[in-house]
Amino acid sequence: MLNETTAIVCNRELLVDIADIDNSFMDPQLCATFACDIYNHLRASEVKKRPSTDYMEKIQKKINPSMRALLIDWLVEVAEGYSFVPETLYLAVNYIDRYLSGNPIDGERLMLLGIVCLMLASKYEDMWTPSVETFCDLADNIYLEEEVLEMESSVLSYLKYEMTAVTTKSFLSRFVRAARGANHELPSLHLECLAKYLAELSLLDYSMLCYAPSLIAASAIFLANYIMLPSKKPWNATLKHYTLYHPSDLPDCVKDLHRLCYDNPSSGLPAIREKYSEHEYKCVAEKHCPATIPTEYQA
Repeated sequence: MLNETTAIVCNRELLVDIADIDNSFMDPQLCATFACDIYNHLRASEVKKRPSTDYMEKIQKKINPSMRALLIDWLVEVAEGYSFVPETLYLAVNYIDRYLSGNPIDGERLMLLGIVCLMLASKYEDMWTPSVETFCDLADNIYLEEEVLEMESSVLSYLKYEMTAVTTKSFLSRFVRAARGANHELPSLHLECLAKYLAELSLLDYSMLCYAPSLIAASAIFLANYIMLPSKKPWNATLKHYTLYHPSDLPDCVKDLHRLCYDNPSSGLPAIREKYSEHEYKCVAEKHCPATIPTEYQA
């Protein structure tokens, strides 16, 4: 729960070195009047509907983090192929991890869980979702339609039909706006695509479940800023004000994101890198990732 000090981030009497990113009142999608209240609510809510951080050790005996990573890498391809909105992928991974937090499963049914959670997420987030038959085809018809529907019922029942969940994507757009408002040297679309690339890499790694979604989003902005402008400090008063994170809160998560980015070309999980190597995403996956981050940037 946010305390009173951190919750009050909407004071219109902003300090001179903090950019006002909530002044676009003519754009209804930005919800400028209520934006701060919305994000305070998201911060308070992100502790709910989170998966266990140790379910692989305590619940799962027949699958491991590598199998989970392979599944999510494949789901990235599927989600991109069907042009699902980004929220769908994040929500599907949330459903997968929450279900696995309480239900032992074997490797043969892991893909079944994956396609069902993607189907549920697309029903929740997208204007259109493929049919059950199409999802069976995606899995090379190794599952019957009846099995898909049975798993769908099992997931919905276990999640108690609580399908709304706060994910990293919930914070990323606002944090990108804060980064843009604070640093006009950065090409805005490149920064946004790079932050999205880093945030999606976090989905692959089971160990990243220990970090709150907002912390991953803030760390993705920090690392994207550093990769884009390595000679300049990646954090500033505007980002601190809107993310509610001090740079000293970020080092562990930034370090793990940096590892994922630096190691990804040789990871054997190519889907996210290939996706963000396309011109649509400004080829940000091909940008050079420095081997280290100066410690003074994280103080």
